[in-house]
Amino acid sequence: MCRAAAGRTTMQLGYWLSSEEHRPADLVRWAARAEATGFDFAMISDHYVPWTSRQGQSPFVWTVLGGIAQVTQRLRLGTGVTCPLLRLHPAIVAQAAATVACLLPGRFFLGVGTGERLNEHILGQHWPPADVRLDMLEEAIVVLRQLWQGGEQSHHGRYFTLEDAQLFTRPDEPPPVLVAASGRQAAMLAGRAGDGLIAVQPSHDLVHDFSEHGGQGKPRYGQVKVCWAADEATALRTVSDVWPTGGLPGGLNAELARSSDFEQAASLVTPEQLAKAIVCGPTLRNTWPPSRPTLRPASTTSASTRSALTRRASSRSIAARSCPSSANGRPRMQACCILPSAANDLCDAARRVHSH
Repeated sequence: MCRAAAGRTTMQLGYWLSSEEHRPADLVRWAARAEATGFDFAMISDHYVPWTSRQGQSPFVWTVLGGIAQVTQRLRLGTGVTCPLLRLHPAIVAQAAATVACLLPGRFFLGVGTGERLNEHILGQHWPPADVRLDMLEEAIVVLRQLWQGGEQSHHGRYFTLEDAQLFTRPDEPPPVLVAASGRQAAMLAGRAGDGLIAVQPSHDLVHDFSEHGGQGKPRYGQVKVCWAADEATALRTVSDVWPTGGLPGGLNAELARSSDFEQAASLVTPEQLAKAIVCGPTLRNTWPPSRPTLRPASTTSASTRSALTRRASSRSIAARSCPSSANGRPRMQACCILPSAANDLCDAARRVHSH
């Protein structure tokens, strides 16, 4: 994450907590280690099911956030990201976010997006097309902020209804709402309706569209996947085993319905494609340049990263995420932000990245 001060842009590094891969108590521990290592923020995925069955976990994110609040004092924390459209009504998300914001005063931000069929179709509701989901998200943001005002609130919109709803537990200040975007229309929505942008890829055009439609001066978070291992081949095997979906085209992520569908699609991804999409190995080689377009054009920028912390890069990345070992001793890849791991050498590597 980067912020502007006195005409300079300073980057902050965050740690991505991968709910798809880790049990809730482990996620709480990784968050505490991220803070102890010196990272400024963390983001945590909000899934009902993991991308693949091999990842193996998917705890309820709001419960985990409560646990993290009890073991951290400084770390800012946000969801990456919550879909307040189908599986969860925005009124429920508003209550959950308000409660967590009370547990993390001044440290919580709500990341929202249009979701994936994988998580949102489970109640049997129709999965709307992308443009409709964007309209729904814009209305959902209105509902969230309306409820955070306090008092009885009613809303009769195109997609959502409130009747005499009131949140009695609210933070002193409502949490910022950051909007995830992978395309132009979503970036424009983030600029006009959001308090910041969460970009799923380091894209100059995405940031430009965000800035030109109200996002100038707002924080921007960029995600990059990284997998640390003692050598590049080992890291690539971990990615192939635990995060093979990293090589899939972006549009598929929103449309496939089951973990088994992702597994079938990922079976077509080659190791070479994964190596181009995910930083693998023990050094930072080519990690930073591909992310610079996200950081360059604005007064305030944010860079988080999809990753498992690494000291090597084979393509795009600006930071790293953690790679604790699984029960059978194999390294586990965590996709998203930046870092620490259960291993001391990874924490040392993270500190070196942070110091630079």
